[in-house]
Amino acid sequence: MIILKSRREIERMRQAGRLVARVLAELGRRVRPGVTTAELASFAEEFIVRHGGYPTFKGYRGFPAPICVAPNDVVIHGIPGPERLREGDILGIDVGVTLDGYVGDRAHTFPVGEVGELGRRLLEAAEASLAAGIAKALPGGRVGDIGAAVERVAREAGFSVVREYVGHGVGRAMHEEPSVPNFGPPGRGPLLKEGMVIAIEPMVNAGAPETVTDPDGWTVRTKDGSLSAHFEHTVAITADGPEILTLDEAV
Repeated sequence: MIILKSRREIERMRQAGRLVARVLAELGRRVRPGVTTAELASFAEEFIVRHGGYPTFKGYRGFPAPICVAPNDVVIHGIPGPERLREGDILGIDVGVTLDGYVGDRAHTFPVGEVGELGRRLLEAAEASLAAGIAKALPGGRVGDIGAAVERVAREAGFSVVREYVGHGVGRAMHEEPSVPNFGPPGRGPLLKEGMVIAIEPMVNAGAPETVTDPDGWTVRTKDGSLSAHFEHTVAITADGPEILTLDEAV
């Protein structure tokens, strides 16, 4: 069942989203060669709790960390650890915050120092595909319109989108209906209505779209070892167009 949110609920979700945005901005300032993803996770958890929130991912279905990290060929759900970032890496960071009972969810992929041409183009294309998907989050449209826009931008840049993992509704729970694929024909899927809040999150691979999961049961990688980039925003569908809730005017 798709749960429509009131303006009051959307405003409360915006507060959670602003905290997510602040966390990611602070993490971005700390992404540099030599830093470990465990250090980033520790900072994120402390920051979230200090500002009155809870790291939504921690303990969710047994996930052991407050954030998900995705270096290089990792697509999503990577567990922070002792490995140090290196010059030229790319690092996806996915952050969920629960604040006053509502969830904000956002991901961003950062360059670590100076990245190569392929990494730079991949980051640009993945972020552009997210923007294209958000632009289609309009009342009267269909969920398929979002996925078609995401896929078109990624494919035109020479890349592929992951098909096994998709976006989703957001609210009091991190995962609500509907599923929001990053592919497929327009005009299909659930009708987009005012009051829906969804996480749009392209996962774009430099190579083929297929993925594999590590023995830890969480870390998802590209099957061919190619780079992957992940960008995400929580978006409310309103009569005036899409409202991105995971932004903070202060950062």
